[in-house]
Amino acid sequence: MTLEEWYRQDRLPHIYCAGCGNGTILNCTLRATNELGLDRTKTTFVSGIGCSSRASGYTSSDSLHTTHGRALPFATGVKMVKPDHDVIVFTGDGDLSAIGGNHFIHACRRNIDLTVVCMNNNIYGMTGGQGSPCTPYGAISTTTPYGMREMPFDLCAVAEAAGANYVARWTSYHVKELTQAIRAGIETPGLSFIEVMTQCPTSFGSKNKMRQVSQMVDALRANSILKDKADRNKAAGIPLEPGKFVVGELVRRSNPVLGGRP
Repeated sequence: MTLEEWYRQDRLPHIYCAGCGNGTILNCTLRATNELGLDRTKTTFVSGIGCSSRASGYTSSDSLHTTHGRALPFATGVKMVKPDHDVIVFTGDGDLSAIGGNHFIHACRRNIDLTVVCMNNNIYGMTGGQGSPCTPYGAISTTTPYGMREMPFDLCAVAEAAGANYVARWTSYHVKELTQAIRAGIETPGLSFIEVMTQCPTSFGSKNKMRQVSQMVDALRANSILKDKADRNKAAGIPLEPGKFVVGELVRRSNPVLGGRP
C-alpha cells in the first residue's frame, strides 16, 4: 500500500487555507500509518468540529466526523466495540480543550487505547477566529481585541497529569520528528497524545503581525526548545522564557490500559 492510497482522492482538493499547517500534520499522520503497515480496513479516524477535524474526511479508511468536542467519546465507543482496530483522533485546541475538556481529561484518566493528534493553532480558525483556551497571553483574536488576558492551557501537562501513557509535542516545522512521534504513539498501548503547534495565517497570524506564513513557521521553530535542553536549563535554574515551549517526547510509561487489543 502506498501513502497516496491512504488519501480519499475524490475529496481532494482540500478546504484548508493557503499556508495552513493542518495538511502537513495530516500527511505526517498518514505517513506514520503507512510506514507501520497498518491495515486500512482496521484503522478508524475520528474527529470533532473545526479546521483540524476536517482531516478525517480525507482518509480512505473508515472515518467519523462527529459533534463539537465529542471526538473522544465517539472514539472510545469505536475502540470498546472493536479493540483490534487502530483508532486515531484528529482534534484542535478549541475542540479538545474547551467544550471537549472534560472528555479529554477522562479519556487520559481511563488511558483508553487511542492515538490523539491535536492541531494547536492557538485559535478557533473555522468559526471566526475567536480566542481559545490555548490562545497565548496578550494575543489578538476577534473576541480579545485588546489582547488575551487569560493564561493558556498546557495540554501536554494536562495529559500527563491525567494519566496518558504517551505524550509528545512537536510543530508543523518538525515533520520527521512529528511522524516518528505519531508512530510511537500508535505503537504505545493506552492513550497517546501528540500536540502539534501549527500556523493559522488566516485567523491568527493576520491579527498578530505575522501575515506571512514563513513568519509563523520561523516563530514555531525559534520558540521551540528541545526537551533535553529544557531539562538541562531547569537543572541549572534557568527558567523557560515567556513564549517558548518544550518539544520532544515528554512521557512514555506503561500504566494499565482500557480497551487494549485482546
